[in-house]
Amino acid sequence: MDDRPAKRPERIRIEGCHVTLAPLNPAGHGNDLWHGMRGAENEALWKYMAYGPFATREEFDAHLKTKAASEDPLFYAISSRQSGRAVGHATLMRIDQNNRVIEVGGIIYTPALQRTRGATEAMYLLARYVFDDLGYRRYEWKCDALNKPARRAALRLGFTFEGILRQHMIIKGRNRDTAWLSMLDSEWTARKQQFERWLDDSNFDPDGRQKSALVQRI
Repeated sequence: MDDRPAKRPERIRIEGCHVTLAPLNPAGHGNDLWHGMRGAENEALWKYMAYGPFATREEFDAHLKTKAASEDPLFYAISSRQSGRAVGHATLMRIDQNNRVIEVGGIIYTPALQRTRGATEAMYLLARYVFDDLGYRRYEWKCDALNKPARRAALRLGFTFEGILRQHMIIKGRNRDTAWLSMLDSEWTARKQQFERWLDDSNFDPDGRQKSALVQRI
């Protein structure tokens, strides 16, 4: 098999029809993300994260500054093309160029992004970048085994459940069993076609309701 290493993800803009991914920039994205992620009503966004929620803007800004400087995980802000505002972030992480394995993680969608076409498009754009541009052969998704919404999302997006790593981590003073899922380069062509069919304008009525669900199958 081809044993050449994959390319390392870069700090680039990735343009979609509904969202844009760009390197996390605290000065440019911080205000939007703070207002979209703060408050008691948004505490659930942080439930399964290793960090947050943040009581003050100063703490949040310090957090963003650290994340923006990181090379692995590499953070991308997700911005709505309609509003121009940052509405979430995601990372490419655990970057293994030699084995061509990479993980998507650090995903937080504010309420403005949740259950929108842009939410699905953001994950499509990252997967396309990983497989088509960077040449990875395995794309991983890991989450707390108790995080049922994240596990359902991964399955909908075309990841395959591989098992549970028991007592994998300690997060915020409690045990975390980790659900492990993956997508392979051999599966990507079919996954990509299904993403693009779902995202196409013809799949939505004038009120923006989907006609056919995204049900990823090989």
